[in-house]
Amino acid sequence: MSFLKVHDALLAAYGPQRWWPARTTLEVMVGAILTQNTAWTNVKKAVANLHAARAMDAEVILRAPHRTVAAWIRPAGYFNVKAKRLQNFCAWYVERGGKKKLRRCDTVALRQELLSINGVGPETADDILLYAFDRPVFVIDAYTRRLFSRLRMAEGDEPYDALRGSVEQNLRREIRGRRELAPLFNEYHALIVRHGKDVCRPRPRCAACCLAPRCPAAEA
Repeated sequence: MSFLKVHDALLAAYGPQRWWPARTTLEVMVGAILTQNTAWTNVKKAVANLHAARAMDAEVILRAPHRTVAAWIRPAGYFNVKAKRLQNFCAWYVERGGKKKLRRCDTVALRQELLSINGVGPETADDILLYAFDRPVFVIDAYTRRLFSRLRMAEGDEPYDALRGSVEQNLRREIRGRRELAPLFNEYHALIVRHGKDVCRPRPRCAACCLAPRCPAAEA
């Protein structure tokens, strides 16, 4: 089964997901940091707190005392650690001149800069690249690994960049320029998350799975 056929089957089952749910580009970036090791429902509460405090602004977050930022984002969990990471990110964002200047960076250079920020790993960096900057990078998360390993399209325990490169290479080959990559990668990742939460769980609900007829794990 091809990667593109998996995407098309998921799209037919669930429809467009219209990710990332945010009002501004900065909110996407903040959400990418806050969603580490927590559910999105908790992130939404933390984001609402930032808006209520009129603090969804990189300079406001950067100037605020650490304990204040931690209080704002408390619903997202690990709030002391995430407050530090968020302020590290905002310091970089302000120093680099914000979105307008950062958009001029090529994708490889921008990814390297993001990874240089303390607390930003590959998945968070790729979330920011894809959803905030519309760059054609494929986000690898636990749902992705689980789905593609069950479909026997990946081992599931590959290094992050190895799996990301494999998925991107295969999709580029399969679409042959017929679609724009960034919107495709955006929708695909969102669909995988939806499927992973609802159906392809740690204990899978194979009877409800649109991919079951072509899934070796379901057959087993």
